[in-house]
Amino acid sequence: MRLQSPIITLEPGKRGGKPCIRGMRITVYDVLSYLASGMTAEQIIEDFPELTPSDIQACLSYAADAEKHTRLLQSA
Repeated sequence: MRLQSPIITLEPGKRGGKPCIRGMRITVYDVLSYLASGMTAEQIIEDFPELTPSDIQACLSYAADAEKHTRLLQSA
């Protein structure tokens, strides 16, 4: 899984080490939650003008990459 990019960053002391956008305190989870609740990218950017369409796309790409690496493990 991609752990760091120019847009999605990880910092141990920030937001509990969760992936954030460009070092800000807005997490990938925050953006994905807004999208899942029905907000459009435009509405998110209106509420958070420091975000860009590329930031939203990077969150979606990060989530897709994380899903690609998800495995189901059977217990004994």
